[in-house]
Amino acid sequence: MRGSLPRVILEDGSTLEYLPDLVGSGAEKEAYFTADRSQVVLFFRNQGAAADPHRLARLQAILGPLNPTLCPATGGHFRELYCWPTRVVVKPRIGLVVPAYPRNYYFATGPYRGNTKVGRWFTSPRLSRALPAAEFGTWDMYLSICIRIARAVRRLHSAGLAHSDLSHKNVLVDPSTGSAVVIDIDGLVVPKLYPPLVLGTKGYIAPEVLATSRLAMDDPRRRHPSILTDQHALAVLLYEYLLRRHPLAGKKVHSTSSAEDDDFLAMGSRALFVEHPSDRTNPSEEPILVSYKAFGPDLADLFARAFVTGLHDPERRPAARDWESALQRAWSSLVSCTNPGCHEPRFVLADERRIRCPFCGKAPTGPIVVLDLRSSRRAGEWRPDGKVVGSPKTALYDWHVLDTVVPGEKADRTPRATFIAEGGSWFLQNRGLPGLTTGSGQPVPIGSRLRLDDGIQIRLAGGPNGRVADVRIMQAA
Repeated sequence: MRGSLPRVILEDGSTLEYLPDLVGSGAEKEAYFTADRSQVVLFFRNQGAAADPHRLARLQAILGPLNPTLCPATGGHFRELYCWPTRVVVKPRIGLVVPAYPRNYYFATGPYRGNTKVGRWFTSPRLSRALPAAEFGTWDMYLSICIRIARAVRRLHSAGLAHSDLSHKNVLVDPSTGSAVVIDIDGLVVPKLYPPLVLGTKGYIAPEVLATSRLAMDDPRRRHPSILTDQHALAVLLYEYLLRRHPLAGKKVHSTSSAEDDDFLAMGSRALFVEHPSDRTNPSEEPILVSYKAFGPDLADLFARAFVTGLHDPERRPAARDWESALQRAWSSLVSCTNPGCHEPRFVLADERRIRCPFCGKAPTGPIVVLDLRSSRRAGEWRPDGKVVGSPKTALYDWHVLDTVVPGEKADRTPRATFIAEGGSWFLQNRGLPGLTTGSGQPVPIGSRLRLDDGIQIRLAGGPNGRVADVRIMQAA
């Protein structure tokens, strides 16, 4: 009966019923559903450590002043990107209350049915082969996932926080919708206030942290998890989701004494990028069918900074905000693959001189429309400011139309215009741009559409912050 369910007492003195059946257990916590299954009660295994005043102060800060989900303007957006704790449990054991994972983060079909969708199911070639196509998703949805992960990490870092254990285990993904949620928030690192509680997860620990992990905790040479080490873990995650292999897991043997010592060196002091441009001694364990350079110069530069110049020089690693911007630009540069035998519907238009789908090697058929965006950063001087590649799945948003808007958590996600391919031509359907005009100043009313011919110019919005777009129509060579 409902009345016989066990209860927890929360920090504010209120109570909450939970179901007695254990639904999950990890190294640090045990999980139980609340009576209505909308939340989860997490009890810490080590109650002595959990009761430490510094640990409790950390939890109170995470639930209060450090909590981005409480912001009236953007909290709703971040509640979709984090599984953020909501309350502290004080009895019968110390713990937390967190929202239950949405249903789309559990496998609904296939051999992994009922399991949570952690990254390894999708990035491991062996494990992913068993996934139904509907669960595995398409490459463009992994690009969407990466944008969301980068945004979530950027928000933490902008507040001076580090996750400290970013990994495939602590980010849930849903490739069928392109969504992602960061979990295990209760161990956030605040420099000089709340130190890291864990070292990290194998494969995602920054080389300098792993290489010095055998030193005493108080040794000044030891490196600890921080925003800089998060930046390494983030780059590893993004590389894995976009390329489905690990950036450092190669064939090079660093030690023959033991597999443990070899791995310690391979991911630590001797870590080497499997696609290093000049040192080819650590080829990938997985065949490289698609290079990191296939997604355009912006992302290629960031991967090189992460795994070549910044791999052993933390200060040179790209920040989460850099990844978020570059990934968003890649999303605006997606073009449709017209090869019916290709398993990926879209790819990034990376090289306009030789347009080929990197997944099947085929050139798309039919015209490709590109809007070269320009903004008036100075009065009377229009400067290049990005591009948008048209496709039936592409839309123009405020961040394309106005140079003062960025595609972050504050942006309105209402499509302002969409692309239509019809009869071998491209059109722009005006869905919400009151200031859309042709180059000659002729208005394009909302609800009507404009034919996109090569060489024409359009004004997306009036005022000093409205962008103009030069239209190019291309054919794959």
